[in-house]
Amino acid sequence: MAKKAAKTLAARNTQRLNITLVASLVIHGSFWLLRLLVFRKSFTRATLVRYVVLSAPSLIIQFWFERIARPSYGPSGEVRRSGEDLEAKGLTEWMWDVLYWTYGCIFLVSLLGDWAWWLWAIIPLYSAYLAYTTFTGARQSMAGLAGSGGGDDGASASQGSKRQQKMEKRGGQKVQYR
Repeated sequence: MAKKAAKTLAARNTQRLNITLVASLVIHGSFWLLRLLVFRKSFTRATLVRYVVLSAPSLIIQFWFERIARPSYGPSGEVRRSGEDLEAKGLTEWMWDVLYWTYGCIFLVSLLGDWAWWLWAIIPLYSAYLAYTTFTGARQSMAGLAGSGGGDDGASASQGSKRQQKMEKRGGQKVQYR
């Protein structure tokens, strides 16, 4: 089957984007219905401003996902472009976290009131945590690449793998690294 991976990715992307679109419509629709019909007295201009400002990132992320991941098909139905992988690690994964957390905040705001927008403050804290752990992980890996300068041979022999230790013990030859 030609381009099976592209077809599979296109099907996964289409399914995930459609589910995200329905979830977004349900979440935003429930906010508007509950705020305009049930909790009408608490719907103020400040509520509207908070909603627009704090839900904008999720809408921008969703439109971005639509742009980069929605597959395009040719006239005969073949996949022209399967789109980017929506299950990629890194920035894409972080964007999904922001999207889902914002959905949760909007849903809680629609039920509990404007104070639930404070939960949205967790996103910058989470981003700072991810940046810190990425930086410290990169720093530790860079320190590991530098190696130990001229340590004693007994300490370096115990640090090798079991196979290296057996080779050194059996033949008395030291495994050299470049």
